[in-house]
Amino acid sequence: MEPPTKPKLTWKTAIFPLLGLVGFFIYIYFYKVDILGILATAQTLDPLVYGVAIVFGLLEVLFFTGSWKVLTNYLQIKMTTARAYLYVWYGIYVDTIVPAQAISGEVTRTYLCTRDKCGPFGKVVASLFTHRLLGMALNVIALIAGIVLLTIGGEVNPLVFNALIFVTAIIVGIIVLMFVLSIKQQWTLKIIDFATHAVHKITFGRVNLTKITGQAVEATQHFHESMQEFRHAPKAIAGAVFLLVVSWLFSLSIPFLVFQSLGHPVTWSIIIVTSAIFLAVKAIPIGVPFEVGLPEAVMTTLYISMGVAGPLAATATILVRVITLWFRFFIGFGAQQYLELTPAKSKSVETEKTKILPQL
Repeated sequence: MEPPTKPKLTWKTAIFPLLGLVGFFIYIYFYKVDILGILATAQTLDPLVYGVAIVFGLLEVLFFTGSWKVLTNYLQIKMTTARAYLYVWYGIYVDTIVPAQAISGEVTRTYLCTRDKCGPFGKVVASLFTHRLLGMALNVIALIAGIVLLTIGGEVNPLVFNALIFVTAIIVGIIVLMFVLSIKQQWTLKIIDFATHAVHKITFGRVNLTKITGQAVEATQHFHESMQEFRHAPKAIAGAVFLLVVSWLFSLSIPFLVFQSLGHPVTWSIIIVTSAIFLAVKAIPIGVPFEVGLPEAVMTTLYISMGVAGPLAATATILVRVITLWFRFFIGFGAQQYLELTPAKSKSVETEKTKILPQL
């Protein structure tokens, strides 16, 4: 199976994060959040506590990578932990600049693993598919925990409660659909057959789809064989889930520490409820741009609806996103540059060898 198409990154794609940031500040203006209040709140920041939050952000990605690595190890996909860590950072970078949040990261990692010949395309997709499935299952558990906390608390905000119910229902539906596709190979083959016929009609038969169809069928077979292997791998699944839970704990600790650094600690119930909604919406694989601008508006709205003052909610949101977006954006960019330059260097070395060998 040939590697999938490399995600195209141009200067035009970088415009989306900037437009999103502008959109967030427009949101703040129309929401009538006190800008001077935001600046005053930011000045109370404790750099030491905020520094710990930054470290936790790095650890979150590390344990997330470790969770995926457990699954790739079971499928005998050849890839070091350091390489997997770079692949995840590359995916985070693409997620930021490409308006297809929740799917572009997986597409990027699939491309990198296949390009670097870490394993068959179908097995790589199976590892990412299973990892996403486990992550979404944890999202549902966190959302249910949020619903329980709101109910026990007595003061249920209708906006937040309805959002929890709505997002939970969507994710459960997607999980069921993904699970069915993972065990029904004939369904997947029918989808491939339908897509092939559709392309054939649209192009009036000008495109030769025989090779592409054959590769798709081969990848589907590898995918479903790998998914069947996972059914008999409770230790691998349990290990991946455990590391995902640890990654989640670090993720939840970031906003908690940010509020602590501002001298205005909030309860864990607020952190769990708001983070559950935010992370769950990001995890829905529908290809909607949800990385810059909209997340900040959602987070600020959720914090305010949970009783946090406007300037504090906006300040905390900005500081959280500095860690979970912009800090990661630059690390991801570094990973992207390294991974793209490394193959180029390897190819140049091979070219020099082929020039020298004939002379010998």
